[in-house]
Amino acid sequence: MAELNTGDGGGKKGGKVRSKKSNSKVDLTAMVDLAFLLITFFMLTTTLSKPQSMPLGLPDKEDDEKEKPIKVDENRTMTVLLGDNDKMTYYMGLLATPIAGPKDISYGKEGIRKELLKRKKSVLEYTGNKDKGMIVIIKPSKKSNYRNLVDILDEMAIVDVPTYAIVNDFTPEEQKLLEGK
Repeated sequence: MAELNTGDGGGKKGGKVRSKKSNSKVDLTAMVDLAFLLITFFMLTTTLSKPQSMPLGLPDKEDDEKEKPIKVDENRTMTVLLGDNDKMTYYMGLLATPIAGPKDISYGKEGIRKELLKRKKSVLEYTGNKDKGMIVIIKPSKKSNYRNLVDILDEMAIVDVPTYAIVNDFTPEEQKLLEGK
């Protein structure tokens, strides 16, 4: 049991005899219990930080054959190919008749981000409509790593690209381009 001792009140001073005072004891057990109850209460009632995640729209599981493929303006489309060893290649438009590229580019502020900002601005000037912005197709290869995909998705969020998609379908020309042949 926890106690608080205040000392001995009796004794002799200067030859006078004083009556001996008893020790006053304060029981601190209830205060310790209260402290633990409060700690437990605040631990259980606080909200912990929630993990941040990026919203990602996934297609339905059912393949609807009635839907026709949507035609997209090639002047608005940028394709980013992710390869092994942190290799990234991009081109604007179609691979057969590219508007820009294909060109190897680095990750980060001076690499893909700078190019995305430049292309986003040129697409906005081309369309003249904020609703018809740039479309980025991200194609990670089987040899690319997960970190590179997360990095390019982060760049999409930083640059505020309105429409982007992750596609794992490569044409033979794109495969040759990634392999450097």
